[in-house]
Amino acid sequence: MIDEEKIEKLKAWMDDAGSVVFFGGAGVSTESGVPDFRSKDGLYNQHDVRFDQYPPEYLLSHSCLVNEPQVYFEFHRQKMDTRAVQPNAAHKYLAALEKTGKLSAIVTQNIDGLHQKAGSQVVYEIHGSALRNYCMRCGKTYPSDYIFESKEPIPHCSCGGVIRPGITLYEESLPETAVRGAIQAIAAADMLIIGGTSLTVYPAASYIQYFRGKYLVIINRDALSVRMRADTLLIQDKIGEVFTRLAELQGL
Repeated sequence: MIDEEKIEKLKAWMDDAGSVVFFGGAGVSTESGVPDFRSKDGLYNQHDVRFDQYPPEYLLSHSCLVNEPQVYFEFHRQKMDTRAVQPNAAHKYLAALEKTGKLSAIVTQNIDGLHQKAGSQVVYEIHGSALRNYCMRCGKTYPSDYIFESKEPIPHCSCGGVIRPGITLYEESLPETAVRGAIQAIAAADMLIIGGTSLTVYPAASYIQYFRGKYLVIINRDALSVRMRADTLLIQDKIGEVFTRLAELQGL
């Protein structure tokens, strides 16, 4: 049951705020059927005889890509294909809010491209995107379908280099341009809404320290273990349901 009092408060805060930034994690896309990583049904807890011998983090690491590329690409094709997934109510609400001029940016830890598919324009993908592919040798870019449709176990470029997805793997640095844009957007916002994330993945989770605005909101089904400022509005519910109700109140 959604807490109507908190939704009314969220609306009032948003009405007063000059600019809003949304910082989201895996919980934003789980309502579209995309598994997260650490929940009981997440990728790290899905048993698969092909991959059970490997630590989950290794399968999404630079070391796996370089040292055991066939294992890496088999895992990627089996577990990271979100091309057919559609945006949910949360993605659609944020796209609609951006059109009003109230939402200035989305900062996402997700790699599925669902915010853009819903129509959002200003999206900082701080963990990259599975929909972008490029050659590790020459940098040539390839279509979003390329790795998934390639008949090669390890996809290769015409130059001979390996074609990889544009996601940030363990042991790799986050994309500088996206990180810079994300930090600048958060620092300039009057209101920061954090949704669908436990704030346990660093360094991304540390970016919220740059927020100096008036209103801080957290929408997450589970309570967070990190310390937040005393005036934080915490809504423990499904983000899609929260935004659906908020959209009704706002006439979006």
